[in-house]
Amino acid sequence: MKRIMTIVLAAMLTLALALPAMANKTLMMATTTSTANTGLLDELIVPLFLKDTGIEIKFVAVGTGKALKMAENCDVDVVLVHAPGAEKVYMDKGVLVDRKELMYNDFVIIGPASDPAGVKGMSVTDALKTIEAKKAVFASRGDNSGTNKKEISLWKSAGMAVPEKQEWYIQTGQGMLPTINVANEKSGYTMTDRGTYIKYSHNHEGNPPLKVLVEGDKVLFNQYSGLAVNTKHCKDAQYEMATQFIDWMASPATQKAIGEFKLLGQKLFIPNAK
Repeated sequence: MKRIMTIVLAAMLTLALALPAMANKTLMMATTTSTANTGLLDELIVPLFLKDTGIEIKFVAVGTGKALKMAENCDVDVVLVHAPGAEKVYMDKGVLVDRKELMYNDFVIIGPASDPAGVKGMSVTDALKTIEAKKAVFASRGDNSGTNKKEISLWKSAGMAVPEKQEWYIQTGQGMLPTINVANEKSGYTMTDRGTYIKYSHNHEGNPPLKVLVEGDKVLFNQYSGLAVNTKHCKDAQYEMATQFIDWMASPATQKAIGEFKLLGQKLFIPNAK
């Protein structure tokens, strides 16, 4: 009996000593709504990373602007985002380091099949000018997300002011899928990343109410990158685990898995780590 008790106590002591180490094997990540909406994280990345490394990822899916702010506030260890200009600002501020490009898709402008403004097949610039001229409803996320930042840049590059005070321009302040639903309810247009649109199509069994009308412009390229929180800015940031995650995302096996992750037979993200 004494021998059994000794073994039990030794096992309990070993477990107790291991608990702090186990507790530290958690990586906090802020990311965009598109990586969550598509199922990429829950269905592929999170379980696969845990299997390969024993590290659990806990993530918050918000707009890129909020994700970067969470990094600045030392709330997370790593970010997976898609706004290169904003990412550079936070790198220059010393908040983020070790940026690595991991995957991409593209942005598209979607709208009713009837296309009331008649923008189908136009360039992005011509489509936005036409939407403004015809005062067609346009739903914007209005949430400082990567998609919202890109949309704003497109209005400006078209030589137009962002129509924030126009009645036909609706700022939802919500994520991508809710914003698409608002556009649909108003028989209007919106801009989304293709991965989220494929998920939206999947939700409608491949026949969504809103269709892709404008696509293919080089300016619609949508790069996703991983960045680690700088320990010089946040002393408690889990830098080693953050860089381990980024390198794991860029590894050939994970890149292959990302490329094979599909809905409706379509890739949601294209791996492009260098």
